[in-house]
Amino acid sequence: MMPGLSSREDFNAAANEFPEPFRLLIRESVGSTNDEIRLLAQAGAADGLVLLAEQQTAGRGRRGAAWFSPAGESLAFSILVRPTVPKALWPRLALAAGVAVAEAIETFGLQAGIKWPNDVWIRQRKAAGILVEAGPDFVVVGIGLNVNTTRFPPEVAEIATSLKNETSQSFSRAAVLGAILSKFARRRQEIDEDFGSLIAAVQQRCVLTGYRVKLSTSTGGQVGLVEGISSTGELLLRTDAGLERLIQADEIRII
Repeated sequence: MMPGLSSREDFNAAANEFPEPFRLLIRESVGSTNDEIRLLAQAGAADGLVLLAEQQTAGRGRRGAAWFSPAGESLAFSILVRPTVPKALWPRLALAAGVAVAEAIETFGLQAGIKWPNDVWIRQRKAAGILVEAGPDFVVVGIGLNVNTTRFPPEVAEIATSLKNETSQSFSRAAVLGAILSKFARRRQEIDEDFGSLIAAVQQRCVLTGYRVKLSTSTGGQVGLVEGISSTGELLLRTDAGLERLIQADEIRII
C-alpha cells in the first residue's frame, strides 16, 4: 500500500475515535452513498450512521451532475442525520458540512474557502462537494472530497484539485474522515440557536465575496457583485436592479 493511503483497518481504527453518535459502515462499491444510506434510513437506521464507499459508481453532485470518485484516492461518504430542530432549518446542514470540511482541511495545513452554497475550494479550485437531501424524518449529508487524486477528467481538470495536488504529499483518508466528523459534530449543533457562530465561519471563508458572478436561479439568470453572506445564510448579490438575497442558486461562476 502506498504511503498515505488507508486500508479498511485504518478506517475501523479511526472510527473508534469518532465523536458520538457517529459510527462507520464501509462498502466496497455502491452506486451512490446518498442513495444507499437513504435506504438504510428508511429501514430505521439511527442518527449518526456514516456510510463510506471505497468506490462510488454513480456519485452525483447538485442538479444530478456526475461526481468523479476514483477508488482508493478520494473520500465518498454520506452521513445520516435525524434533526430535532424544525424542518425549515434542515437546509442549514449544508453550510455546517461545508464549514466542517473546510476546517478539517485547515487542520492539515491548507487554507480552504467555501463557494456558497455547497462547494469547498482550495486556491480557487474545487476540492469538495456537498449534497444534502431530505427525507420525511431524516437528512442525508453527502460529502465527496478529493484527497490523493492527482488526475481528473478533462472536463474538470482545470477547476478541480485535491489535498495531494496542493501539497505533493499523500494523506491518510481515514485521518481526514475523522477530522471532518470531529468538526461536523460541533457544527451540526449550530443550525438553530448558535447559527450566528456557523454563519460567521461561512462569511469568513466565502470565496465569492467581492467578485462579480453569473448565476442561474429558478427564475432565470442573474449577474451581479457578491457583497457577502447574510446573517440568515443568503447570498447577497448586488445587481442593476438592487440588492438580491438569494436562498438558492445553480452554476455560480466568477466573471
